[in-house]
Amino acid sequence: MKRLVEANGWTLGLAVLLALLLVATKLIQPGFGVSGLDNLARSALPFALATAGMAVVVIAGGIDLSIAAMMAVASVTAAVLMQGASDGQAVLVVIGVLALGLAMGALNGALIVITRVPDIVVTLAMLFVWQGVALLILNAPGGAAAPWLRALVVGGVTLPGIPPAFTEWLPRGVVVLAIAVTAIWLPIRRSKLGLRIYAIGSDPLAAFRSGVPVGPTRIVAYAICGLFAALGGLAVTMGTGIGEPIPGPYLLTSVAAVVLGGVVLGGGRGGIVGPILAIFVLRLVRMDLTLLSVDPNVAAIIEGTIMVAVVMFGGVLAMRGARHD
Repeated sequence: MKRLVEANGWTLGLAVLLALLLVATKLIQPGFGVSGLDNLARSALPFALATAGMAVVVIAGGIDLSIAAMMAVASVTAAVLMQGASDGQAVLVVIGVLALGLAMGALNGALIVITRVPDIVVTLAMLFVWQGVALLILNAPGGAAAPWLRALVVGGVTLPGIPPAFTEWLPRGVVVLAIAVTAIWLPIRRSKLGLRIYAIGSDPLAAFRSGVPVGPTRIVAYAICGLFAALGGLAVTMGTGIGEPIPGPYLLTSVAAVVLGGVVLGGGRGGIVGPILAIFVLRLVRMDLTLLSVDPNVAAIIEGTIMVAVVMFGGVLAMRGARHD
């Protein structure tokens, strides 16, 4: 038990911080309850999925600046194809959008591996490409989401035979997030692919000498990021009911949450649970600023300052780690 706590001390600390912030939110707004938790979960879901994807790429020693634009492509594609579609057709649309996300991420990774251009340059260029694609598909917010898809993230969990008072405190958005992350990342983390992702992030040359296919593994890491981006885009459409062609503020927030969650920017260390907890911490801070009636412009400055400080701190730690290595 002691070893488990020591190994996950940072993540546990974030969980405690999140709990304290929830208590503070209740003190600020005594009426904060089931609906407040539901709103928090729905607003945090796209950010959390983007963060999960970014965490995989950072663990692999890279970064993807196009993640928000990929989310926009997934969001508008789903919204356009679901408009007027039956429930069965909407299921096929969801599957197609997830495949699209995999393809976009894999293309990013392939360009990085084939051209050997730094990932920050390639993904910055692809940010504009995917943003243009999103605007070509839908030049203004519109489209629609299937009713059953929207219902997945609205309200609390209901279980047959159990009074709602015991389950409604668990938002459906949190359940969707947990299922998505568990279904995608847990099998990968416990497989050879997971070990390879950590290996190329820790030391690509040593990984290559150990027989790890560095290039293909990097492409797979970016493909996984694209898959999470597609899920994030679907979450945007699920939450708003329409497609959003303009990339939201997911890039800097996801990078900040990855660093705050304990993932080293140089790669090779960290997980996904910590960054997801960090996203909820950051979104709860934003909610508390709103509840305190802080001017939205001032709140944006405070939130941005926190994120920039976190990213800079993570960069300093990464540089120090590189020097010691």
